Amino acid sequence: MGLLRRAEMVDGKYLNPVPTTVGGLKLIFRVLPLMIANREERFPHTAPGPFLTDSSVYAQPPASGLRLTWFGHSSSLIEMDGVRLLVDPVWEQRASPLTWAGPKRFFPPTLPLKELPLLDAVLVSHDHYDHLGAETLRALATLQPQARWVTALGVGPILNQLGVPNTNIIELNWTEAAHIETGNGAACEVTSVPARHFSGRSATRRFETLWASFVLRGSAHTVYYGGDSGWWEGFQEIGAAYGPFDLTMLEIGAFHELWHQIHLGPDNAARAYQELGGFPRAGLLMPIHWGLFNLALHGWRQPIERLTALADVHGLKLWSPTPGCPAEVVGEQDIRSEWWKPVP
Repeated sequence: MGLLRRAEMVDGKYLNPVPTTVGGLKLIFRVLPLMIANREERFPHTAPGPFLTDSSVYAQPPASGLRLTWFGHSSSLIEMDGVRLLVDPVWEQRASPLTWAGPKRFFPPTLPLKELPLLDAVLVSHDHYDHLGAETLRALATLQPQARWVTALGVGPILNQLGVPNTNIIELNWTEAAHIETGNGAACEVTSVPARHFSGRSATRRFETLWASFVLRGSAHTVYYGGDSGWWEGFQEIGAAYGPFDLTMLEIGAFHELWHQIHLGPDNAARAYQELGGFPRAGLLMPIHWGLFNLALHGWRQPIERLTALADVHGLKLWSPTPGCPAEVVGEQDIRSEWWKPVP
């Protein structure tokens, strides 16, 4: 399968599918002057919303068979062919190891964790703080004891320390799959596929756990969740091997040319979508990893503004709902919520 192969570990550290440089102390010294001179609106001057999720919606299954609720950034509830999966949940006030410092969310969670419906699985793509919220996981371990937890190699011990029983945890290497079954006979296959990124919950312990993207295949629908990844040549192989998709979820925010190898940004997200097959093979394009935390130097609206412009030029089918709003994925029906636009 060419680039689609299992991850390798060398000297206790996992390797990317292609050679990749992740910045260290030198990058910090390059970024600091840019931050000082930065005049972008990196966080909203007026909090967006309020956004509230009507949890009563979950009492009825989606008529289309596929419904998503995007909670901001990369956190989403995916209801697909009778299976419910929560992806990269972060309900914390900050994407940080500290409660008093670090990137602060732009708007509150759209519903309390206790109002989530019964989950069949929680997916954690990697261990960064904007994808794995410790307090969120502690709460979910208690609130959702029946849920299976699917994650990348090495992340299991972190989940266990936060209260998830080892018997509920499935760690996957790239190209490995987990079979999730529900009590009502529905099922979903979760396959881990390579991504070009890195891991670590501290600056001194990187690459010790794996990072991944996921292919989610139900009885009638298939979704590609890209997780965090920079551009690499494997997108075409992923599309060919695991497509077609009904929905492709790709990151567009927290991007800068200084770290282009580990994050896509809107231009490379559009490129990756086309490499995955474009429409209709890649389905609708859902932008994620934006709109909730200030993690880069660009204006907070810039990623979606740029992707929208690219979609208009290249005819991309965008599926971008309002945060917290359960929305069904139906054929060619795109969604372009404009919740992020300035109020006149």
